[in-house]
Amino acid sequence: MPESTGDELFWRETYFIVFPRDRQPSLQAVQRALAKADNRLQLENPAGDDQGRFASLFVESPEDHAAVEISFETGEAIVEQNLEWAKRLQKNLPARQLQLLMTSDSRIDVAHFERVKAGGKAPQADEPFDPGDMWDDSGDGDDGDDGEFAEPPVEMLDPTCLLTVVETLAGLTKGITIDAAAGEVL
Repeated sequence: MPESTGDELFWRETYFIVFPRDRQPSLQAVQRALAKADNRLQLENPAGDDQGRFASLFVESPEDHAAVEISFETGEAIVEQNLEWAKRLQKNLPARQLQLLMTSDSRIDVAHFERVKAGGKAPQADEPFDPGDMWDDSGDGDDGDDGEFAEPPVEMLDPTCLLTVVETLAGLTKGITIDAAAGEVL
């Protein structure tokens, strides 16, 4: 397991799970569901409201070099955002999903982060990919002549943590997952 002390987190993307407020799960239900979905997930800093409903949670998956910050949001700003998404997505959504999106007043924000060793290079989405870099274990550009069976570096962001969390929370709330950056419903 990689050492996380001193590592840096870099934001990659945020997904949104929208649903009506009356489906807000309890903090305990969220923790149970995530632990059951993947026992490798490390649940940290759990917070709930006065009634024990979910408010926020930080989830780490060292094996995936990832973390997600999860928070519950509700209110008029959420309603307005959902209506804007409904307007943009209406031609691509079945009537039932569109109706749910238009009537939802709450959401769970799932911010996905990549863990990079302290002092490491921040990931850049717009950098060209050089397949030769994938096999460089030394960090100095020399592949070390590892032969044709060399293994790629282990420290790569794996989306498993994000996908597990999003799928679990969408199932728990019976909500709709939106990838706002891609402009689509998952």
